[in-house]
Amino acid sequence: MRVVVVGQTGNVGTAVLRALADEPEVTSLLGVARRLPDRTAEPYRRAEWAAVDLAGSEEGVVERLTGLFRGADAVVHLAWLIQPNRDRDLLRTVNVEGTRRVARAVVEAGVPHLVAASSVGAYAPVDDDVPRTEDWPADGIATSHYSVDKAAQEDVLDDLERAHPEVTVARLRTALVFQGDAGAEVTRLFVGRLLPVGLLRLGRPPLLPLPAGLRLQAVHADDAADAYRRVLLRRAGGAFNVAAGDLLRGDDLARLVDHGRLVQVPPPVVRAAVSLGHAVRVVAADPGWVDMAMGAPVMDTTRAVTELGWRSRTSAAEALREVVAGMAEGRGLGSAPLRPAATRPAGASTLPLRGAHPAVPPQVDRELLGLYLSDHLTGATAGLGRIERMVGDYADLPLHAELVEVAEQIRGERELYVRLLQELGLPRRRHRQLLAGVAERVGRLKLNGRLVERSPMSVVLEAELMRSAVVGKLGGWQTLEEHAAELGLDPGQFRGLAERAQRQLATLDRLHEYARRRAFRADDAPTG
Repeated sequence: MRVVVVGQTGNVGTAVLRALADEPEVTSLLGVARRLPDRTAEPYRRAEWAAVDLAGSEEGVVERLTGLFRGADAVVHLAWLIQPNRDRDLLRTVNVEGTRRVARAVVEAGVPHLVAASSVGAYAPVDDDVPRTEDWPADGIATSHYSVDKAAQEDVLDDLERAHPEVTVARLRTALVFQGDAGAEVTRLFVGRLLPVGLLRLGRPPLLPLPAGLRLQAVHADDAADAYRRVLLRRAGGAFNVAAGDLLRGDDLARLVDHGRLVQVPPPVVRAAVSLGHAVRVVAADPGWVDMAMGAPVMDTTRAVTELGWRSRTSAAEALREVVAGMAEGRGLGSAPLRPAATRPAGASTLPLRGAHPAVPPQVDRELLGLYLSDHLTGATAGLGRIERMVGDYADLPLHAELVEVAEQIRGERELYVRLLQELGLPRRRHRQLLAGVAERVGRLKLNGRLVERSPMSVVLEAELMRSAVVGKLGGWQTLEEHAAELGLDPGQFRGLAERAQRQLATLDRLHEYARRRAFRADDAPTG
């Protein structure tokens, strides 16, 4: 069996790759993605790969996909864009029109089986906990763009079934899909880089505020992938609800994430807080996710159990516990920016601090040194958030790969500052990092009274702001090199970091020049 998977580098896609690569009946596996993964790493080296951006020109995308789909026994469509969620035109193009383009290519290539990733979010809202089967209306929740697009995707699949009965169409309506390796992805897509999820490595929060009445279903990514595998082997059609057997309520979430201290907050208050946090870019998710969480039905999975022989091997509670640990550790997968610089155990650093016995000598003012280092850590925190947003929002830039490398370097440098403060016994002043990050994001909100997204001029501004952050960091490394011996540290480490900062500046200068020429439509813009 030859299977083509569109969107095979993400959370579900990686799990599906693992499941299909180990399935004897699958003899050929082609992964299609906008950004390709490290094809030397597991499990990505176990498939062929092709790059396709579903947001490209319609005819070009359909022609490219048709060529890739020819000879396939089945196509699995998993590609879905969640961020940038302020760019609704882009999201609709990828999510809804992208599904339509995949469906067209399936028909033109003569593929007999299409399996698409739907979601509990496609369902119409409810105000009870009565389990709903697959015949509950898939009309979506009007205030959630994710839900609206999932419902529109279902319409596309309905149209395909009516017009081409020779194609068997299946859709898997999954609950929240979790695995430990999706920690970095969940943080970027829903939480945001400014909120300090890494502190979970040091201990659980003392309490958990949640909207009153919240209940949710989840499924481990490997269990979801097993459902896809079973649908493919049986060439099954229709809709299947996929969720673990346990239903998680507020008390359960509090026990899993914190110390069991639940604070129930009226949903309108939570929605208002998320709306404000999203507006100032502290929170990545928009308030529509709150509406969907409160209104989505509990799914009845009887059909998947009886017709596919499927059962979840991991409970929803275990899947949630695993992804929370993955968020704390920054574990990632697939293609940047879904993966971190490196997967590492809790408390480890990608850039270890070199030195014999770091200590603050008597002649140095501890308060001023702590303030100086904490301010540089604050700058590193804001700089990391900015470069990671650039990596995620401007994937089409010719310097994208270099920006990914700079982001990974800055992530390690930030951890080095944290380790330095710990070794010297100096406070981190986390409130300064939080306030600086909030101020930086508020500053990005307006230009002439409106949001600026994905325009050439916004890249110019981002590059200039990022360059200023790196210049400040360069001064910090040079100061630490000069005084490293007094602090019991290795001067060579900071000399090397200063040299690396110079190379980062060179990359940002090239980015700035490219973006400036593009913004003013110069004909001689460099290509990378």
